[in-house]
Amino acid sequence: MDPFIHRESRSSGRTELLIIDEADRLKTVGLEQVRDYFDRHNMGVILIGMPGIEKRPARYPQLYSRIGFAHEYRQLTPEELTAVLTKRIPADIDAADGGIAHATAIATIVRITGGNFRLVDRLLTQIERVQTINGLTGLTGLTPEIVDTARQALLIGH
Repeated sequence: MDPFIHRESRSSGRTELLIIDEADRLKTVGLEQVRDYFDRHNMGVILIGMPGIEKRPARYPQLYSRIGFAHEYRQLTPEELTAVLTKRIPADIDAADGGIAHATAIATIVRITGGNFRLVDRLLTQIERVQTINGLTGLTGLTPEIVDTARQALLIGH
């Protein structure tokens, strides 16, 4: 939405964001276009890229002077990821094994992904596909076998 055309977006009280993933791949001309767009529009810009991306704009003072802060996200620890997954994928209360298969499946996801956000998302999406194909609903009935089947369908290594 262009705030110069849709003026109501400027006064809505909401912050509009331009999010650029893999910004480390932008050439100088691309970075200049981002700077120009930022200057002409009332919005925030988020540049996402590989570690070290914050050093590159330092060579371009006009862009660098507009950067508010840089933040590097680290991978989740196994404990943090286990807590997130346990909340995201609740155990089946009626499980015959007392939830052991579910807990083992969660531990398998943690081991496979190593806390990588993107990999966790891809694996969970594939798990949902496997469950749908097998006639299960949602992320209930999670087992290590389902996780392994989903992992084999993705290009994520062993």
